[in-house]
Amino acid sequence: MTTWETVIGLEVHAQLATRTKLFCGCETTYGAAPNTQVCPVCLGYPGALPVPNARAIELAVRAGFALGSTVSRASRFARKSYFYPDLPKGYQISQMELPINEGGAVTFEGRTVALERAHLEEDAAKSTHVGSQTRVDFNRGGVPLLEIVSRPDLRSPAEAEAYLRALRSLLMTAGVNDGNLEEGSFRCDANISLRPLGSDVFGERVEIKNVNSFRFVRLALESEIARQRAVLQSGGRVERETRSWDEAAGVTRSMRGKEEAADYRYFPDPDLPALVLDEATLERWRAEVPELPAAREARWVEAGLTEYDAGVLGQHPAVARYFDAVCAATAMEPKKVANFVQGEVLGRIGTQGLEADVPVAPAALAGLLDLLAGDTIHGQAAKKVLGLMIDEGLDAATLVKREGLAQENDAEALEAQVRAVLDANPAQVTQFREGKTAVIGYFVGQVMKASRGKANPKTVKETLERLLAGE
Repeated sequence: MTTWETVIGLEVHAQLATRTKLFCGCETTYGAAPNTQVCPVCLGYPGALPVPNARAIELAVRAGFALGSTVSRASRFARKSYFYPDLPKGYQISQMELPINEGGAVTFEGRTVALERAHLEEDAAKSTHVGSQTRVDFNRGGVPLLEIVSRPDLRSPAEAEAYLRALRSLLMTAGVNDGNLEEGSFRCDANISLRPLGSDVFGERVEIKNVNSFRFVRLALESEIARQRAVLQSGGRVERETRSWDEAAGVTRSMRGKEEAADYRYFPDPDLPALVLDEATLERWRAEVPELPAAREARWVEAGLTEYDAGVLGQHPAVARYFDAVCAATAMEPKKVANFVQGEVLGRIGTQGLEADVPVAPAALAGLLDLLAGDTIHGQAAKKVLGLMIDEGLDAATLVKREGLAQENDAEALEAQVRAVLDANPAQVTQFREGKTAVIGYFVGQVMKASRGKANPKTVKETLERLLAGE
């Protein structure tokens, strides 16, 4: 039996985070009533002329810098001709010979996948099939996309999924895409072929169209690998085609033959002049690219976080900024801040697009963490205070004083309480001295109960260990 190698290349369509479309002033708001965000330009009326969206160009360039691409000072829009019900002009405005970004790479899990290009284009409309009818909503037609084309460097569905997660995080951190897979603002066409292991000749390529879930990309590729392997092992030939992913059946299904670049009859759009950017503008946009995920997570790990912590806190750029702001405002060490944010705050943060709704401001949370780090309150009290801060909007110090949650840190008073608990529990004292050291947890609990939760647990434990050792 032949051993087959999988070859995968991905084309990601990332919607740029603009308020209006690429060549007109129509809104890009998701969920608007069908065909309400349209105009003669995006509907392709005769005589309507496109005008490039400056913000879309800026975001495309910012993405190029974040991806390590070569950003072109001069690029060009082209007409990509094909005829579908969701393309009213009969062509799509895209880029071919002169894209705005060339090259670049995405690094993840120790792997680097090279990019061919990242070019601008407008989105098509959306077709919905209802029975024998096809209904077209032109709201999405003309929305600005950045198409990011990888080299065929991926070798497994799991690698493809990891690549997509890393790319999405990078684009969100750069502020150019909101990463919303459910709304289709980050979706993928996957190209896959098989070849005998050791061969340097590519097999026949199949495209899986418009997959908008990391899990579905992996499952679709796994299904297609199995299908192509069965065809090849039986002596058949894989046909070059475009297929779709049938989630319910768990298989890919043939849609149509795969077009090649020549089939689209690309030529420069006569209504759009060359896009020329001056060096000063490019340098200004380069300077606006924020710290990217790899550098940010390396900084966090150096500060004491685990790679897992860094991955969790870096999943959304607004959450990452929130964590950094809290760390900057508190004396607590970053690892402990990370533990508290993950355990008590993260589940209360709601994200929408590139924004986040945080339950308590960074400075306010830092104030609570300073009380915790300074042993003014203990962990359970901090959790209670956080809930009150969210509900009432008051600062931590005010709530601690009002609720009487400050810890008892007087060493003499705590020692007296500890001695009283030891005197009341001679059997457990004997157990401890016979080697059952876990019973110390019982003593801590009794002291906390006697102090109505105000005793400093750390000091209590230290005092217990000293007295039980006979000091």
